[in-house]
Amino acid sequence: MSASSSRRPPRVVVMGVSGVGKTTVARLLAERLGVPLGDADDLHPPANIAKMAAGIPLDDADRRPWLEAIGRWLRERDGTGGVVACSALKRGHRDILRSACPAVVFLHLTAGRDLLARRIGGRRGHFMPASLLGSQLAELEPLGPDERGATLDAAAEPDQVTRTAAELLARWDDRDSG
Repeated sequence: MSASSSRRPPRVVVMGVSGVGKTTVARLLAERLGVPLGDADDLHPPANIAKMAAGIPLDDADRRPWLEAIGRWLRERDGTGGVVACSALKRGHRDILRSACPAVVFLHLTAGRDLLARRIGGRRGHFMPASLLGSQLAELEPLGPDERGATLDAAAEPDQVTRTAAELLARWDDRDSG
């Protein structure tokens, strides 16, 4: 997608469980595309953060206002595009985001459980404890064939994952405009 293109910049959700590299890939992708970056963690209500920090998984009632805020963030970037890191673990979560922003593209990052646990264990200052990884993996619903998006192996270096993501977005853009 070139800057001279008359196409709308994409609105992308980099999704997956904790430790998969959502924030890193989202940051790199936003830089590469020249669009705003958002981090869904910043949109959590304080009660959600306290619950997770205490090792208590969120339920869908906890998540709904958070997902609606993320959906608004995406919708508000209709002209500029944007990339946001968000778990979006369930189809229903993605449906809430899609209802606010029908053009959203989901990039589902995946990695093996051992790698995820090592990454989470190596983080400092994050409210999501490794003890919640199992509940996230159990809750995860991969993208359906009717959902606009792709699954990417996040075991690769973040630069490679980002390059692959940008190539996929460019192909979708070309396909959609052709």
